[in-house]
Amino acid sequence: MTKKFLITEDIVDRYRILQEALQKRITLKDAALLLGLSYRQTLRLKKRFLQNGLEGLLRKAPLKPPNLKLTPDLIQKIIHLRTTLYYDFNISHFKDKLASLHNISLSYETLRQILIKNALHQPKKKRKFYKRRKRMPKAGMLVQMDSSLHQWIEDVSEKWWLIAMIDDADSFVYARFYPKETALANMEVIRTYIEKRGLFKALYVDRASHFKTTRHAGVHYQVGGTEYGETQIERALKELDIILINAYTPQAKGRVERLFGFFQDRLIKELRLKGIRDYESANEFLQEEFLPWYNSRYKKEVESSYKPLSLDKDLDLVFSLRYARKVNKDNTIRYLGRIYQLMPSGGVKNFSGRWVEVCKKIDGEVVILYENKK
Repeated sequence: MTKKFLITEDIVDRYRILQEALQKRITLKDAALLLGLSYRQTLRLKKRFLQNGLEGLLRKAPLKPPNLKLTPDLIQKIIHLRTTLYYDFNISHFKDKLASLHNISLSYETLRQILIKNALHQPKKKRKFYKRRKRMPKAGMLVQMDSSLHQWIEDVSEKWWLIAMIDDADSFVYARFYPKETALANMEVIRTYIEKRGLFKALYVDRASHFKTTRHAGVHYQVGGTEYGETQIERALKELDIILINAYTPQAKGRVERLFGFFQDRLIKELRLKGIRDYESANEFLQEEFLPWYNSRYKKEVESSYKPLSLDKDLDLVFSLRYARKVNKDNTIRYLGRIYQLMPSGGVKNFSGRWVEVCKKIDGEVVILYENKK
């Protein structure tokens, strides 16, 4: 059966120019210039021409109609939304809002060109990009953790800490706002992460004092640390066989650093759109809406190496602040200005002269351990 084609002048020009290039009368760079195409596009066109002849030069019909026809009224609506409601959104975020809230579906480039033509976006110069470290092959092998002090709510001048953890392989994120960055706050985030996903192999953090001590063991012990100069978090992770890795530069924790850049852009604007004016409500929105949205969109599907928590591990006690105390002759100990009377327990009638551990749990409850038993 004979094929019939609708030949236009444009196709005839392409045919002639490519013939000239194939016969070495002009270079392929010159052909690209004459065709008004990039060099790569011309290479692809030449390949199709050699494989399929004239049919390879025909323009393919679009598989589906364009998302939306651009009219002056539609462009004005986009400009109005940009200047009134989404004036500080990046283009990708603005595109998402147009689609989800205003039923306006456009490609990223189409939207970008509209903003440029109406002086609402200034293209940035291309930056030099550096090769990033490859992701871990399995989820649960390495989790990065960091905190960011920022004014997360525009109408509240007080800055809070956002403490976040992100899996290096699949980009799953858990985070929470805190007024102060304390050891207990970090412990609560790690504990919740483990409850959600299970035990992981290693935690990558900075060299903040609640992660790594640089003081001598004796001094650290006297001011409320643990033996051998361990921090509270080091001790807790050791109980769970989780390796603590201390980074020396912010670039080493690149994934979590980039996460904060994303959150400082999108999360702040989402909190503003929701009319949130306090950090308690911000935490509720973060847990119930923003993080589920983020993880559903950006979490990658990879093999998991997370392990379930063994039944003999009590996370309440693992993630508590531990302080050693020597029991007085009257069977009492002192902790934070209070006196605790120890009653006979576990076959021991008198604890005088023995060492016990005072555990302050995340919820504030105080528990006393002797030989790891309450």
